[in-house]
Amino acid sequence: MKNYTITVNGNVYDVTVEESGAAPVAAPKTAPKAAPKAAPKAAPKAAAPAGAAGSIRVEAGAAGKVFKIDAAVGQAVKSGDPVVTIEAMKMEIPVVAPKDGTVASINVAVGDAIEAGALLATLN
Repeated sequence: MKNYTITVNGNVYDVTVEESGAAPVAAPKTAPKAAPKAAPKAAPKAAAPAGAAGSIRVEAGAAGKVFKIDAAVGQAVKSGDPVVTIEAMKMEIPVVAPKDGTVASINVAVGDAIEAGALLATLN
């Protein structure tokens, strides 16, 4: 076991690390190239039929991850009803319908990473 003292943002932590019997793995000389993350995210958004988009946009107010889909396509919603819930900084933030309408499309899937202003759903 090895003891370390670590300071993070002015807070001091005493940490004990237990060594395993496994041999250390050498790091590669060149870092492997990461696969682009944009390509896998396109598939769930393409799941909504192109002609099903409504005229009222429901957009994310903050960047985060899609936590839950609260409404289904074809469901009637009133202004203020949650349509999608996003998670940002361990908080669940409901994204609500801006007007009364019917959900025309859901443009995200649970687990998708989204940016502020991203189109989450549309209403008619």
